[in-house]
Amino acid sequence: MHDTELVLLVVLAAVAACLVLALRLRVPYPIFLVVGGLAIGLIPGGPRVVLQPDLVLVVVLPPLLYAAAFFSSLQDLRANLRPISLLAVGLVLATTVTVALVARALMGFGWAEAFVLGAVVAPTDPVAATAIARRLRVPRRVVTILEGESLVNDATALVLYRVAIGAVVAGSFSALEGGGRFFAGAIGGVAIGLAIGWIVASLRRTIDHPPTEILVSLVTPYFAYLPAEALGASAVLAAVTTGIYLGWRSPELITPATRIQAFAFWESLVFVLNSMLFMLVGLQLPTVLDALGDISTGTLIGYAAAICGAVILTRIAWVFPLTYLPRALSRRLRERDPYPPWQLPAVISWAGMRGAVSLAAALAIPLHTDAGGSFPNRALIVFCAFAVILVTLVAQGLSLPMLIRRLGVESDGDDGALEEAQARLRAAEAAIERIDELASEGWVRDDSAERMRGAYEYRRRRFNARLDDGDDGALEDRSLAFQRLRREVLEAERAEIIRMRNRGLINDDIMRRVERDLDLEDARLEI
Repeated sequence: MHDTELVLLVVLAAVAACLVLALRLRVPYPIFLVVGGLAIGLIPGGPRVVLQPDLVLVVVLPPLLYAAAFFSSLQDLRANLRPISLLAVGLVLATTVTVALVARALMGFGWAEAFVLGAVVAPTDPVAATAIARRLRVPRRVVTILEGESLVNDATALVLYRVAIGAVVAGSFSALEGGGRFFAGAIGGVAIGLAIGWIVASLRRTIDHPPTEILVSLVTPYFAYLPAEALGASAVLAAVTTGIYLGWRSPELITPATRIQAFAFWESLVFVLNSMLFMLVGLQLPTVLDALGDISTGTLIGYAAAICGAVILTRIAWVFPLTYLPRALSRRLRERDPYPPWQLPAVISWAGMRGAVSLAAALAIPLHTDAGGSFPNRALIVFCAFAVILVTLVAQGLSLPMLIRRLGVESDGDDGALEEAQARLRAAEAAIERIDELASEGWVRDDSAERMRGAYEYRRRRFNARLDDGDDGALEDRSLAFQRLRREVLEAERAEIIRMRNRGLINDDIMRRVERDLDLEDARLEI
């Protein structure tokens, strides 16, 4: 077996083992992947994985940004625009500046590469923090703010990152010019994202073929990212804007059959990309350490501690004052959005784990400048970025559940259950109205209309009961009993078609067609 094949086998086996362990131990999978990759990377004679920098940022990042934007809630983002903006824009700027000052004073960096490091470690990762928050049922608004922050702060940090990278590569930096490029790039990225979103939406209206639509959705983030990159606009904002635009319009563009397949495809794709990136954190570390052989271990630990401390303390120092100070200064804000208990900003301030975006940005730092020299302090920047990812992801990620429990942070009951019941109730009422309208049509049989009307009447009573505080739960118990009975019958159907396949009466293709219908019917039993 060749070395490349052996490395690939080891990495895939390690990813699978870490994912299984994370699932069984109920620990967010990025933590196990980082630790597993680090363990493999530090084994003497272990695999050395070296990636082309541009490949990571151009190939991996666009689909991650697009998927996060597509599946985000535009209404929730609007409702929490102020706290999300303060974190996604204000905190990113504050973190970038603080880290740059520390790197300049302690590590002797030039301003441009110091700001590169600050921009790399500024954005948070949504996977670990929101996974923990959802599992422990913290208030819905906390989860929304963390998700919204991680979506928008990627764009802010990577726009800053591009400006700082350009300054290092070109060999000169002007604050005025950098600020101009920042705003021009942001505006250009949003404009390109909207344009690509409109074009793709127009194209997808004409397509009714799930594999083709999934392929179009896969290349869409690159359609937005690559032109923006070529034109000097914010490629990140272009991909995010396209994702938000198409996510909002998806109900009118995607057929039910395509939606089932496409959403499952994207969930798997994002999971695989994140898994591979987190594993690469550990695998890349030995290569980075080899490039820092002239710096003592104690000095490296000191640098890492200083940068990690700057990242963590800046977030804490930012979250608490910006949570309470605006309310203290604005009566209207206090009335509209009262003071939250201090435990909530404490959770948000400790949930600043770094991950895939910081890793991709660090690995994508160019190897050389325009003058032909090496990118100054590149290996040290990458090392510090890895240190921040490791410390925030492992230390904060493992301690966050304990912090949530110790502070007594509990769900506020706003998990969307009432909104879902209201939506399903209105949908059932609309169905009944349509059945009544169609009952006089010649092609509608009386018994068929009556049977369908009865099913929707039962559904309407069931969801009305969920909204009734005085309901004794009898209707819901009947529904659960029916679901159990129906699932037992569906299992009998599945067992029979498997027996037919095993005896050669039908082939696998026929079995899967019938099985898919049974699975869809099973999934609808919760409705």
